[in-house]
Amino acid sequence: MADKILIVDDEPFNLDVLEQELTDRGYAIVRARSGSEALQKVETVAPDLVLLDYMMPGMSGLDVLRALRDSDSDVPVVMITAHGSIEVAVQAMKLGAIDFVVKPFEPEHIVLAIQKALEHQRLRREVAAFTQETGERYHLVTSASPAMAQAIDLARKAAASRATVLLLGESGTGKEVFARAIHAWSDRVHEPFVAINCVGLSRELLESELFGHEKGAFTGAHRLKKGKLELAHRGTVFLDEVGDISQELQTKLLRFLQERDFERVGGTRPISVDVRILAATNRDLEAAVKHGKFREDLYHRLNVIAITLPPLRERRGDIPELARYFVDRFSRETKKPFTGVAPEALQRLVAYAWPGNVRELANVIERAVVLSEGPHVAAHDLPPRVAAVASARPADAGTYQAAVNAYRRELIIGALGRTGGNRAAAATALGLNRTHLLRLIRALGIE
Repeated sequence: MADKILIVDDEPFNLDVLEQELTDRGYAIVRARSGSEALQKVETVAPDLVLLDYMMPGMSGLDVLRALRDSDSDVPVVMITAHGSIEVAVQAMKLGAIDFVVKPFEPEHIVLAIQKALEHQRLRREVAAFTQETGERYHLVTSASPAMAQAIDLARKAAASRATVLLLGESGTGKEVFARAIHAWSDRVHEPFVAINCVGLSRELLESELFGHEKGAFTGAHRLKKGKLELAHRGTVFLDEVGDISQELQTKLLRFLQERDFERVGGTRPISVDVRILAATNRDLEAAVKHGKFREDLYHRLNVIAITLPPLRERRGDIPELARYFVDRFSRETKKPFTGVAPEALQRLVAYAWPGNVRELANVIERAVVLSEGPHVAAHDLPPRVAAVASARPADAGTYQAAVNAYRRELIIGALGRTGGNRAAAATALGLNRTHLLRLIRALGIE
């Protein structure tokens, strides 16, 4: 579909010339002969770009530009005038103009300015979409649980360093989400993030994935292949399920962590790269070290900063918010009008043990949204193993808010117990302002 350009000029001849030139270039043209008409056309036609004359009777081009910005319109504007000056250019740019073209101009000049402005707008929208997607993804890296809040705080501090981070916890607790968040919080955010599942490949394939191989290194190696470590130069490499790699690869990985260089399979030339290593496992690496299944020196190289993610059953207070997040996410994906979780279903979600943790919760909510019509996820929409669980909550937890309040009480009482009743320390542990905690204590009837 052709980009739609609104040309604003009080001179009909100028409008005709620009319209002809830009129509020949494949643009769809809309015309306006005054500032007020231009503002109306922006509202009704929604152009992709405005080509705006500076000198017009009534509303000047700067007045129109100011009105557009006051109305929160993000349409890109290229200003045109025969009265070019530094002062006018500065004013236009301050008000958000993308470019400033002085009459008389060559057709190629105005076309180049339009192309540049449209590309600028496309990049802005891509960044906005990426930011929204990233914000939603890292929505999972939040919690009212003290243990999870501590893990998040540690991850943020670790992100500012170059240290290797070892993420520990059961399967499905969100270790890769945490790894991506650490990368996003670091100064490597604009460089590659490369994830490698160490348990899903044979030793030979994993070695080739990590370090790459030279042409002819083995049967089927018909060309040189760069490994993930090489491709992630200046970025972050996430080694998922690192506890499952073979002894031979453990040795080669240890050498890389020590020397920061490696050789491709079949190669003899050392290759140096700058990558940040994040690793994760659901195995007990200390026990594996004791039983000789994991190298102790490699364990200590990986275990510079260890972050343990608690299982979902130990952070039940987060289940209502996580469930609501997944309902919103999957209702958008399926284009179904779901607005939340019914109280009875929420009670069962909260009472269930979640052996698969957050990943299992996501799957349960996705199943419910796909198979039912809404507008709420009901108890009968849940799989039998979850729907059959009797609520372990207090009798008054019959609504969403009551269930949330019940867990708020549990969290606060637990924090007060761990701090010997010290409310200031409990507020710090919970990540709350002390005054806010005192209000919650009173509102929830905690003695």
